[in-house]
Amino acid sequence: MTAKRDEYIKYRFKRAEESLEDALILIEKKRWNTSINRLYYSCFYAVISLLLKNGFITKTHNGARTKFGNEFVKTGILDKKYGKLYSKLFDFRQKGDYGDLFDFDDKTVLPLVDQVREFISMIKGMIEK
Repeated sequence: MTAKRDEYIKYRFKRAEESLEDALILIEKKRWNTSINRLYYSCFYAVISLLLKNGFITKTHNGARTKFGNEFVKTGILDKKYGKLYSKLFDFRQKGDYGDLFDFDDKTVLPLVDQVREFISMIKGMIEK
């Protein structure tokens, strides 16, 4: 069972890295709303990997956000900036995917790229411990 769990953790984290790559491609095309979606999913898949590594299973996006906040941010294991970034991306994705007549722009999206890189790099370090 542990081998399967480890494979699943690696699979989810690979999806995090691929989603970041997808976001970069979309940014080149100035597809701001879709790039926000991929930046969010990059963090989401990384969070799922971290939760699985620590024995937590969630069934919803909000459940993952709540468990991540409670277990890693509120406890001080991770800096609050990571919880804020993840929540911001969660909200932005909702707006970008479901909001009518709403569009992101480069001023909103571009500063998030390095923050997401840092976020998934930090989680990768925690998973590999």
